[in-house]
Amino acid sequence: MAESKSGLRKPVFTKVDQLRPGTSGHTLTVKVVDSKIIRQKGRADGPQSRLPRIAECLVGDETGMIVFTARNDQVELMKADATVVLRNAKIDMYRGSMRLAVDKWGRVEVTDPADFTVKEDNNLSLIEYELVSVVEE
Repeated sequence: MAESKSGLRKPVFTKVDQLRPGTSGHTLTVKVVDSKIIRQKGRADGPQSRLPRIAECLVGDETGMIVFTARNDQVELMKADATVVLRNAKIDMYRGSMRLAVDKWGRVEVTDPADFTVKEDNNLSLIEYELVSVVEE
């Protein structure tokens, strides 16, 4: 029985290599390969105090890797070697490449270590997509 009494559907898990530009609503289990803080909050009393904290994290599963943009509270969860479940994640485009993100409608949860090895030779964020505008005749 797919539906529980509350009417919530069990999420369908997506693999990294199934991600495409302009898609959203993904639930994935990924391992954090690497995490780099890009922008750190300044002092609480300084002009930087309202800047969000952002980290670029390389995450992946057995099908490939992608850059995940972690914001604020998500940054603490995205530690190297951690296994996380990204719920309701979406694909953002940044300079022609895909980035995975979880906004306020999604969730990042640390989970039990996964038993897969990240496929590091298939980085989806290294694929460049050209924005093509379709002209109607």
